[in-house]
Amino acid sequence: QVQLVESGGGLVQAGGSLRLSCAASGRTSSSYAMGSYAMGWFRQAPGKEREFVASITWRDLNTYYAVPVKGRFTMSSDNAKNTVYLQMNNLKPEDTAVYYCAASHLAFGSYQYKENFGSWGQGTQVTVSS
Repeated sequence: QVQLVESGGGLVQAGGSLRLSCAASGRTSSSYAMGSYAMGWFRQAPGKEREFVASITWRDLNTYYAVPVKGRFTMSSDNAKNTVYLQMNNLKPEDTAVYYCAASHLAFGSYQYKENFGSWGQGTQVTVSS
């Protein structure tokens, strides 16, 4: 398995920016990259289900975004550092949540479903004030 550690969360005013990082360690040499076939970002607000934010598929390097964040968030990677990033711009109060990084060990499937991700980080809090 692969271990994931997120960082970069914090408190920011609406309209501001944050960049989250997720460092992978452990069995990172297996599968396509970072010990996975895809990496994703999810978030969970208090009292709500954990929801998809963004993902990157190593097979074709395509990125996918949830509708609420499309155009504002950008997912990228530095494979030499085994790290993925989530650049969040024009943040809104409704973006407030704990953000989780996840790795999928499935070669095929939809990488928008949290059930298809087998390794998770501990999460990092993002709070956007109005």
